[in-house]
This record gives sequence, C-alpha cells and structure tokens, in this order.
Amino acid sequence: MTRGRRRVMLVSRIKAVYHMPTTENDIPSGSIPLALQSLFYKLQYSDTSVSTKELTKSFGWDTYDSFMQHDAQELNRVLCEKLEDKMKGTVVEGTIQQLFEGHNINYIECINVDYKSSRKESFYDLQLDVKGCRDVYASFDKYVEVERLEGDNKYHAEQYGLQDARKGVLFIDFPPVLQLQLKRFEYDFMRDTMVKINDRYEFPLQLDLDRDNGKYLSPDADRTVRNVYTLHSVLVHSGGVHGGHYYAFIRPTLSDQWFKFDDERVTKEDTKRALEEQYGGEEELPQVNPGLNNTPFKFTKYSNAYMLVYIRECDKDKIICNVDEKDIAEHLRVRLKKEQEEKEQKKKEKAEAHLYTIIKVARDEDLVEQIGRVIFFDLVDHDKVRSFRIQKQIPFNTFKEEVAKEFGIPVQFQRFWLWAKRQNQTYRPNRPLSPQEEAQSVGQLREVSNKPNNAELKLFLEVEFGLDLRPLLPPDKTKEDILLFFKLYEPEKQELRYVGRLFVKALGKPTEILTKLNKMAGFSPSEEIELYEEIKFEPSVMCEHIDKRLTFRSSQLEDGDIICYQRSPLLESADRFWYPDVPSFLEYVHNRQVVHFRSLEKPKEDDFCLELSKLHTYDDVVERVAHQLGVDDPSKIRLTSHNCYSQQPKPQPIKYRGVEHLSDMLIHYNQTSDILYYEALDIPLPELQGLKTLKVAFHHATKDEVVIHSIRLPKNSTVGDVINELKSKVELSHPKAELRLLEVFYHKIYKIFPPSEKIENINDQYWTLRAEEIPEEEKSLGPHDRLIHVYHFMKDPNQNQMLQNFGEPFLFVIHESETLAEVKVRIQKKLHVPDEDFSKWKFAFISMNRPDYLEDSDIVSTRFQKRDVYGAWEQYLGLEHSDATPKRAYSANQNRHAFEKPVKIYN
Repeated sequence: MTRGRRRVMLVSRIKAVYHMPTTENDIPSGSIPLALQSLFYKLQYSDTSVSTKELTKSFGWDTYDSFMQHDAQELNRVLCEKLEDKMKGTVVEGTIQQLFEGHNINYIECINVDYKSSRKESFYDLQLDVKGCRDVYASFDKYVEVERLEGDNKYHAEQYGLQDARKGVLFIDFPPVLQLQLKRFEYDFMRDTMVKINDRYEFPLQLDLDRDNGKYLSPDADRTVRNVYTLHSVLVHSGGVHGGHYYAFIRPTLSDQWFKFDDERVTKEDTKRALEEQYGGEEELPQVNPGLNNTPFKFTKYSNAYMLVYIRECDKDKIICNVDEKDIAEHLRVRLKKEQEEKEQKKKEKAEAHLYTIIKVARDEDLVEQIGRVIFFDLVDHDKVRSFRIQKQIPFNTFKEEVAKEFGIPVQFQRFWLWAKRQNQTYRPNRPLSPQEEAQSVGQLREVSNKPNNAELKLFLEVEFGLDLRPLLPPDKTKEDILLFFKLYEPEKQELRYVGRLFVKALGKPTEILTKLNKMAGFSPSEEIELYEEIKFEPSVMCEHIDKRLTFRSSQLEDGDIICYQRSPLLESADRFWYPDVPSFLEYVHNRQVVHFRSLEKPKEDDFCLELSKLHTYDDVVERVAHQLGVDDPSKIRLTSHNCYSQQPKPQPIKYRGVEHLSDMLIHYNQTSDILYYEALDIPLPELQGLKTLKVAFHHATKDEVVIHSIRLPKNSTVGDVINELKSKVELSHPKAELRLLEVFYHKIYKIFPPSEKIENINDQYWTLRAEEIPEEEKSLGPHDRLIHVYHFMKDPNQNQMLQNFGEPFLFVIHESETLAEVKVRIQKKLHVPDEDFSKWKFAFISMNRPDYLEDSDIVSTRFQKRDVYGAWEQYLGLEHSDATPKRAYSANQNRHAFEKPVKIYN
C-alpha cells in the first residue's frame, strides 16, 4: 500500500490517541503518538485532505519504504502493535486490547475415550477464507468446522494411545471492534504462483455471531453478551497480485450515509455502492442490441472487499464517541492552530497574489557572483537575485525609492532594463524603461513586459560608477548604442567569469574596444585576444567566432548580447589544455556530468565520483571506471542503472554495449539520475552474458559451515552439471558422496531439483539454492520409512501467536513404529544441541500452519499422510524453541537487491 493510500487505514477516530503523552518539544516526524494526534486533529478540523507524510516519517521510513507496495492488513497489525507498545505505562495502557482483542480455543476431543486437550489463544483480526465460501457466515462455518482425526491421522492421547478424535476451534469472546481480513490472496500450488481470488463474496450490514444458538461460541463463552455487529467500514483492493490501489467505504457515525475515501478525494456514496458492488465476482455488460439473441459479455471485477470492520451494537456508543477540544492537549491545540494559521496566511497570500507583483532585480554584483560558479550560460539565475513583493497600484517611481533604500543607489542613478526571452530560449536584457513607463504603476508595467498570467517582473539594474567609485547619471542611449556583456575565459584554469559590460556603437568595430577589454581582464593593453558570441545553449551549444574587422551591426550584435573572449590561443595550446578555446569549454560544460559510482555490494554508499560527458560512449565510461579501480580489462566492468523512485539499483544490469551514451545510462523514465553501480567481474562481460550464474549455499555434512559458491555454466546446462561443478569446489565427507540441490524460501524447503532439470529458468534472486550431501540412510529407505520435512519455529507474541519459521530446514528419515522419544535422540545428535537446551524444545506435527503437539510415546510416522496432498512443506515436524542462532553471513534471499520488504515501523 503506497504512501498516499495508507490514509484509508488511519481515519478511525481512537480517542485514546489524544491521551498518549506528548510535549511541545516533540517533532511529529519523530514521534508516532504526536504524528497520529496531528493527523486525527487535522482530519477532524480541516476542510481539506490531509497528508500522511509526517506519520510515515515517524515510522522511520525513507522514500523507498514509503513507496513500497505493502499489505494493508499487515500495516494495520504492525501499527496496532506499535501503538500498544507506546501506550504502556500511560493512562491509556490496554486500549488496543480492549478494542480489538478477542479469544478462541483450539481443542482436540477423543471420540471413544474421555480425553480432551485445549489451548486458549488471542487474536486482533480474523482471516476468513473466500474461496469456496459465498459469504461471511459460510467462512465462519468453515472456521469452526470440525476435523476428524482417524485412520492414518489418529490423535495420540496421553495414556490412551492412538484415538479417533475431533479437532476444531470455537470462540470464547469477540472484541468490540471486529476486524476481518478476507483471504483474497493465496498460493496456487498447481501454477506455482500467488493468485488473487476475485470470487463473489457477500458480507452483511448486520452480522449476528450468536446465530443458530451460538454455534461459533465455546461452552465457556459469556452468553449474556450479544455478539451482533454493524458494518463500519469496507477496505477495497483494486488490482492484481503484483500491485493495486486501496480505497475505503466508511460510515463514521454508523448512519445510513457512507463515504468513499480514495486518496485525497472523499465522496458521498449509497449503501449499494459500499456493499453489493464490492462483493467481487463477475459482471455483465449491458447488451448493445437487446433485440438480438446475443450471449451477454461477462467480465471479472478486480475491485473487491479485502478487509471489513464491524462494531458491536452494544459497544457502539462507547466507540463512536465525540472528540472535543478538552480531549486534546493544550500544547497540541496551540501547535496545530499555529500551523493552521500559517496555512491560512499562505492561502491568503495566494488569494491576494493578483494584487501584487513580484519584482526580481538583477545587478552586476549578481552576474559576478553567479557566472562561472552557479551558471555558465546566459547572465543570471533570477531565482537567486533580490526580489520585492509590491502592490500593483504602487507607482514604479515609488518602488525605485525602495530600491534606493535596499541597495544604497539614489533614484537618479538607477536605470532599469526589461528582460526578454528570445526565440532561441535565451534570456537577455532587451531595452531600458522609458520615463513614461516609469511613471506608470507597477501593475501596468508588468502587463506591458510579460504575459498577463505571469505575476513576476524581471529587471536589470544598470548603475554606472566613476573613477572614485561614486554612482553617475546613466549615459544617454540612442538607437546606435548597443549594451554588450563580457565574459572572460582562461583555458589554463578552465575558468569562465563575468568581467563587465560596455556600450558600443553599432557601426563601431571590436578593434576599437580591445584595449578596454584587456584592461577589464587584467591583460597588457597590447594582448592579442579572440572574441566569440555566446548565441544559445539548448538543445546544443552555439558559440561563433567574431571577426574583429567587421562592425558590430555586421556581426548582428544587439542589446543584451554576450561576448566571451580569451587570449589568442597558440598553436601548441591545443595539446596543452583540455579545452583550449571558448566553444570547446562551453561544449564541455553543457555536457559534463558528475557521476557518483557505488559498488553493487554497498548500494547506499558513494565509492567515488567521476566527471564525465553525457556524450561519452559505453566504452568511454567503462574505460574510465576500470582506470579508477585499477582493472586491466574494461570489459570486466559491469554497470547497473539507478531507479530514481525506489532509490535502489535497477534489477537488471546494463548489457555489454547495450546503450550508446552515458546519458542513456542515467535516464529513468522522465527523470535523470547521477548514480551508477559497478561490479568488477572475473571474466569479460560479453563472455558472462552467455553463461548462467547461480549462487549456491553449500552446507557441509559434518561441519557447522555454510559457504556460498557462484556456479557459472552455459545456459543449456542441467542441475547435474551444477552438482558436478560444485563437487570440484567443495570439501566432501567422503569421495563417493552424492549431492542434491534444494530450493529454500523463508526457512522452508519447497523443491528438490531433479538432476535433469535445465538451469536456464532457475531463479536464485528470490529463493536460496542449497546444496548438501545426501545422507546414507536416505539412499536405503525401507518400504515403510518416510522422508519428512523438519523446520524450526516459534510463536510470535506480537503476531497473535502466529507461527514463525527460522533457521535451517532439513529432511529427515523416520521409521515405522518409531516413537517421538526415539526420533528426538537422532535429531539431537544431528543438530548437536546440548541437553539443557534440548530439554526445553517442544515437538509438533504441523499441518496447514496449525501445530499439534506430540508426546514422547507418539508414533511419529502415523501423523504424516502417505501422499503429499498440499506439498511436503505444508506438513512437517516442527521444532519449537527460541531463535538463539547467530545470523548467517548471507541472507535467506540471495537476490541482487531487496525485492520485497515486510512492513516494519522502526521508531
């Protein structure tokens, strides 16, 4: 769920948030409680949409985190956990539990003997099946459906041995606010991919969980509490499994009026739109020709309900309560009212903008300061000069008095020039203001100088100074006088700077002003110099040599033109200097690009910078990088472009000579980056591109050691070839040891690769490829022996006791009639776990992520089905213990960069 869409999940008014302690010194972007208080306050009192930027910053998220696609239910759960933690030790401690926590009981009851096992668990939300269920009630029926444990799947009861039993779940109590997540996404084992379930699924406005004499409730449930709920909000997911858009339908006061919250747009909606149209399923298009016997066209609706929030009828008055000023801390009211006043002031200024003109005044001092430092082309960056906000009705002569106060230049010594944008996109002083124009108001003058919709007036202030540095009256200007601006280029320093301006006669020649130009440059009066006219710089540089023997008019020079000059270059200067003349220097400046290079292994850190040209070819760039790194062969350098949105390397590197110029490497959609990532390869890139490289984690049979190997083979090779290659690189326990290749993902084994499988389609970016020796006992399995999956797990107390796998999964042989006690002896020996630690471990048969704890006398093999109905990873022997193992030096996900991040709030 991207940043702007998270607001859907955060509009629920929780009064307790205002009672979380904050101070006037807190900053919203660094305090989750204050950011939430600010958000709720603005939602309540603002008449415009509210940004969630401060809140996501308070989570500790950067730009990349904020724009990652996240799951709405996961964010909701993590945020509740974080709030619960922040509320500890305050007057509102326990509020989250009181609102959202319910309890159920998992039970196993023997049919033929008097034995029952049960376990109480808590939940903050319930995940309901959509597939195969027509509505919410059908999902609850399925949730509490009794499973029979019989035949090969009998339950081992203490003192009674294997018994037929019933297994199920019932609810002890439901929370005041019931959050239901509809399982619209599931893993399709046939297609080996995640899919979205878009089936029609109905949900009622009123939900009665006491129906059919309380069939969802346990015998211990308090029957005096009426579990009748009314629908408060519907979160909709529009899109597919790889991404989409979230929006919500909410009725804040439980009235008949629904509102649709879709990013910054809030609209009124009726009940049908909020409910029936979010059921999903198929929809028929109306027939164009109803008279014809056409088969109606049906299409799948990809927008459907994903989460439902119900509020219990008997609790709604406590939950849907008013929040008034007294509930909000005074420092918060003062802070937010001040923010609101500043916002109103900006709004007022914007509304009154038509009454004012912004006048930007550029002076010689600005040109000296900027040319050669901030800019190289044209004369000035108008955003970096002094600006004045002047009422339009003020006479321009009155404005000149304000300029006199600001710059210390008396009014009579000021002459202002209008700037004009030329057809070649350059911006130059065009003509001085006439006395008649200066007598006008500021508003009238702006309308003369600019397009009507431009509120800015750009001026150049001409001030002449005498030898004593005192200001002089502006000289008379006739049509024969041309104002020219001069820049000096020094090739030995590679520097361009502004040196001044002169009035010249249109019929005069450059030879007449050479002495003045030499004086302005600090050269000797007789120094030979060359002159160039700077004409334009977009889309390419145009800078032409000026014939000093021609008149200025013959050279087509006019007011505001720029002349760049330099010492006359000697013949040998072309070899002495990188850019011996003005045109070559301006061409270099126009195309130069400082590129920040980062090692792909450390994508957050700049390693070195190179000043390159956008016109450099692929070969030019890798040659410079190779030289910087001391790599002898530039073809061993592989580059990867930067993703401007995620601030990460792009998933795929640049192919050998796959782009023409540096500019192509830096472009990302409509944005340009200045970052490239590099790798120094051990073989040339053209050769590497014909090979398939797999990263394989080899687990040594007798040592607690994991080593990552890069296996590089032709793309048409097989898994058998990988294993043979690996054998030549690793230390085996004995010469005849056989290896196998496994696919591991999130601490579970999903696949054992057959040796004949082609490697071209194996993906090691998202899964870990693990190689290991095949144990001798697996090579001689008896007819009743079973090869099972064994995984480590623990229950996450912050995730409603959900199972969380960790550590290294493994395959294990169990024998017929072997008890758990016997299996435990062999597992302890295999894992080398000390007795003291191993005594704390619990063992469970886990099916569909539900643990069934085993006793030492249980026959383990009877618990595992004879056929892999769901896949071996769905039924496994679970080892429950704390995760005390040190983290490996490699990650479970061996992709080149982070592809997917779980929702995490850091602060």
